[in-house]
Formats: sequence, structure tokens, C-alpha cells
Amino acid sequence: MRNSLSDAHPFSKLIFSLFIILLSFLVTFVIGFLIAIPIFHINILDLSAVLSNYNDPDNIQFLKYLQTLQAIGLFIVPAFIIAYLFNQKASSYLKFNSISIRSVVFATIILLASIPIINSLNVLNESMQLPDWLSGLESWMKEKEMSAQELTEAFLKMDTLGSLFFNILMIGILPSIGEELIFRGVFQRLFAEWTKNIHWGIAIAAILFSAMHMQFYGFLPRMILGVLLGYLFYWSGSIWVPILGHFVNNTTAVLIYYFYADNMTKDIENFGAGKETFIFLILGLVVVIPLLYKFYVENKTRNTN
Repeated sequence: MRNSLSDAHPFSKLIFSLFIILLSFLVTFVIGFLIAIPIFHINILDLSAVLSNYNDPDNIQFLKYLQTLQAIGLFIVPAFIIAYLFNQKASSYLKFNSISIRSVVFATIILLASIPIINSLNVLNESMQLPDWLSGLESWMKEKEMSAQELTEAFLKMDTLGSLFFNILMIGILPSIGEELIFRGVFQRLFAEWTKNIHWGIAIAAILFSAMHMQFYGFLPRMILGVLLGYLFYWSGSIWVPILGHFVNNTTAVLIYYFYADNMTKDIENFGAGKETFIFLILGLVVVIPLLYKFYVENKTRNTN
């Protein structure tokens, strides 16, 4: 079976990958939910209320459990299954190759310096207005955005060091590994093979990566982040680089909320987006562009050698 899959057309591989992702998610979710019922004392008849009530700490614990299940069942497990079926060695298909310390440092600085750039794109995205005839769609998008924001804020309420460490696991580590394995390790590769163009592969994977989050007023910055991670993966030849970049991006937000939620959250969210921080946007571009070029040149030379 593996031989036939490895030689299949990229479109067939894509459809098969989607099937594996869906199957893995369903199996993981069903098993995980059955385990959760006695642990969290969930009443199935009240499930809708539980999933929408973000003020109850017990509900938040259950939702965090589901979020963790999603990262494992929807991304991490299917990525390894797909890679195993497409290649004799999953680690080779997903490109778990070694990286230099310099690449680690470059990738970390690039992602940190990109914060004001990403935030300025976020403000631009939030100012988007649809035509009147799409007012219904716009209202639905705003409702989804508000719901996602409320859930995010509920997740980020951390009163103990233990809650901080769990959020780093749930928001920083698991999504960084899972989403990068699927979107960069699998989808980017398949779309590049299908279009016979790595740049199209990076762009399409980034669009899907952003769309998957279902946060429409953050679509543009998340897509650009996906493009950035895609090129870091392509140039380095190692999935560890986008995983690291994704981890830096997510964990930075978690740490900011933990240490500065009471007095600095809004300033950080708008870092690089307002007139008063315009200078940081310019500095971000000044730092990111040459670092990206340096990263490209160094890894091109390293991979050639």
C-alpha cells in the first residue's frame, strides 16, 4: 500500500491525507470524550451550555482538555500516519533534519522582530468592511471572532505557575508541533508537488493554515506568518525551524499575558500597529529583511555543502 501511495498523484495524496486527518480526529475525539465524561462529570444533555459558558472554571478546564485532544488527534497523530504511509521513514518525509545553532538564533530573532509587523497587518485586517449585500456574512464573521476572542482570553487567565506551564504546552508546544507537521510538513509539500512550484505550495499551505483558525479578522497576519514559516522550512530543509518559530510566536503571547495581563496587554497587542509605535514597525522590517536574507544564504550554502 505504501508503494502505491508514494507514487500516487499529489491530488490523490491530498484527498487521502484529509481522510486520515478526519478519521484520526474522530477516533481521538470519541475516545477522549468518553474518558472525559467521568473525569469532568460532563452531562451530554448540557454539553452545548458547557461549550459556550466561559465563566465557569470547570468548563474552561474541560475546554482546555478538548483543545489538547484536538492538537493531538487533528494534527500530530495524522501527520505521522500520513508520513509513514507516503514514505518508508516518517522522520525523513517530515524532514526532522538537524539544524545549526545559528539557524535557531536567526529564526527566534526573526519571529520576535516580526511581532510589530504582524500586529500592523492585524489592524489593517480588522478595518476590513464587506459590501452591504454581504452584511449577513460580516455579522457572522464578527460573532465568530468575538467568540474566539472570549475563549482565548478565558484560556489565558493564569493564576498559578502550573496554569502557565499547561498553557505553554497547550498553546505553545502542541500546536507548534502539530500544525507545522500538517501544514508545512504535509500540505506545503503536496501543493508544491501538485503545482510544481514551491512558492505556490508555501502560499496555499499558508492560506489553509490561516483559514483553519476560523478567525477572519486575523486572517491576513496569520497567513503572512504561515508564509514566513513556510520559507523558513523550505530554506532550512528542517521542520524544526518552523516548529521553533511557531513556538516562539505562541509562547511569547502566553508569557506576555501571564506577566503583564493587568497593565500591558493592550500595549503588546498593538505593538507596531499605532502611530506611537510606528518606529517599531520600521525597526521590525529593518531587522527581519536582512535576517531573512542571511538565513537564506547561510542555509543555502549549508545544504549545498
